[in-house]
Amino acid sequence: MKLTPIATAAVLASALVAGTAFAAASADADMQAVLDAHAGLHPKAIEKLSAAEARKQPTPADAVGVVLKKKGMSTDPKVLVPGIKTADHTIAGAVGQIPATIYTPDGAGPFPVIVYYHGGGWVIANRKVYDGGARGLSKQANAVVVSIDYRQAPEHKFPAAWDDAFAAYKWTLANAASIKGDPKKLAIAGESAGGGLAIATAIAVRDAGLQAPVHVLSVYPIAQASLTTPSYEENAQAKPLNRAMMKWFLDMSVKSPSDLKDPRISVVEAKLQGLPPVTIINASIDPLASDGAMLEAALKKAGVPVERKLYEGVTHEFFGMAAVVGKAKDAQEYAAQRLNDSFAK
Repeated sequence: MKLTPIATAAVLASALVAGTAFAAASADADMQAVLDAHAGLHPKAIEKLSAAEARKQPTPADAVGVVLKKKGMSTDPKVLVPGIKTADHTIAGAVGQIPATIYTPDGAGPFPVIVYYHGGGWVIANRKVYDGGARGLSKQANAVVVSIDYRQAPEHKFPAAWDDAFAAYKWTLANAASIKGDPKKLAIAGESAGGGLAIATAIAVRDAGLQAPVHVLSVYPIAQASLTTPSYEENAQAKPLNRAMMKWFLDMSVKSPSDLKDPRISVVEAKLQGLPPVTIINASIDPLASDGAMLEAALKKAGVPVERKLYEGVTHEFFGMAAVVGKAKDAQEYAAQRLNDSFAK
């Protein structure tokens, strides 16, 4: 029997994650402290709420603030990550202006530039919630980061977010020099839903014949729409992301189930040849771990240089928690090293 591409990818993903006991995995002490703090904020089940209600729920970033206060540490991002200036802007999206925060290292520049897409299942959260990842990358990679708020579902369904992500790349390419950036050293990064947007944007850039990014960083990406991968099965009840939430995100984001097959969402099914080097970061306690493995396999099959690192004992959303989670700091340093290797070429 000949397997379909997605079935082949699923088999490869199973092989890549074989032996990883997701169900038995436990959070390390740093991660558990954040999970306990988040539970103490009494978040409601996202999948049982309206989008408006879901956006008001306490976030993992809020939980990091609780842990910092318990430790007697500052919660001021400028103290936690010194040497980075921020400024809020509006930039050109696909159909109008969209908000952006620009992170700039101290110094004259020009600096490499990273276009950054936040997570939240294309429905919740914003660039402020994901400040930790964007700010950390700016510091660790000594780069300007342009972090955007793309339009969200259900008010703006697929492909609104994807169109805004592509527009933000084009804006950054055209305006890099005006924000102390080097337009020849441009990369794309994102977390979760934003990790998928990062890959999809790189594909859109290639297809449009624009200057390619030198690197793509995809942190625990949504890379396909099946909810029955090995890590979905074994992390169905995980925190802070579980299978029911992911179904809610997907249902909220598309106009019809056929959209889920679109290669902009199911990037493992896209034509991936000719993309720049890609780095994938995954957490072991995460329904999306297999998505990362499937994406790695698909990229390798397409001849794209790719590295994937799976961090044990941490959950979805860990990447921006460097102030309190040691493996998040390690992941940011690894991501920056990969980005800087490409910036240096």
